[in-house]
Amino acid sequence: MATQHSRSAARLMMAPAVILLLGWMLVPLTMTLYFSFKKYLPLRGGDLGWVGFENYVRFVSSSAFWPAVQATLVIVGGVLLITVVLGILLAMLLDQPMWGQGVVRILVIAPFFVMPTVSALVWKNMFMDPVNGLLAHLWRFFGAEPISWLSEASMTSIIMIVSWQWLPFATLILLTAIQSLDSEQLEAAEMDGASPLNRFWHIILPHLSRAITIVILIQTIFLLSIFAEIFVTTGGAFGTRTLTYLIFQRVLESQNVGLGSAGGVYAIILANIVAIFLMRIVGKNLDA
Repeated sequence: MATQHSRSAARLMMAPAVILLLGWMLVPLTMTLYFSFKKYLPLRGGDLGWVGFENYVRFVSSSAFWPAVQATLVIVGGVLLITVVLGILLAMLLDQPMWGQGVVRILVIAPFFVMPTVSALVWKNMFMDPVNGLLAHLWRFFGAEPISWLSEASMTSIIMIVSWQWLPFATLILLTAIQSLDSEQLEAAEMDGASPLNRFWHIILPHLSRAITIVILIQTIFLLSIFAEIFVTTGGAFGTRTLTYLIFQRVLESQNVGLGSAGGVYAIILANIVAIFLMRIVGKNLDA
């Protein structure tokens, strides 16, 4: 058992890392709060003084605010649905003995290590180009007219691109959970005459509930700040402007740091609301 002296020494050794981490988080947050109450236009007069809650009112009353929130939630929901469903199917497939199983697993996980900008560029130019893209050639092969994905099906395109990036992460977590399942339960259910669907619904899926909630929680935290894929592909046009992209436009394109900082505070509030909601779900599943 640790003594009081050893616990004090441990706290002392951890203090620099904790202080650095707190500074890494608190300094940007403090600066964001500070600028959100000021009218700060770097290229149009600089610091024009305090404006109180004017930036908050202007940002939330903007005609682009609620569509941006809606686009953000649609992308997050669509990506979560695809990655969880396909992740379960892929994890079950990869758990089966096959030739070259290790190589197949590496290939499935590989897209997660591709940079978002590179991934978006590949999808934009190689797959979704309406003239020379692979999907365009596939459409023509079946006698159909190619689709201009990024303009005619922009939201679907973004969801597809982001899902391709995050599917390996979900598959890896779910595969680990499946491998921890006691095979004797499945064998006993099979001997009792349970169909594959019943075994999946009553044994495998309940066993994966914790892993699924962890996947949803982690992915949601990152997906709420999605930016690079939209910047590279649609530039926020065709209804794909998320809350993060709207903040980018206010800060860099409009050169209004105060208004963008107020948007950043709203983004933090939205992320915390979603995180608290998901943590309650995760907590219930982990306590089950």
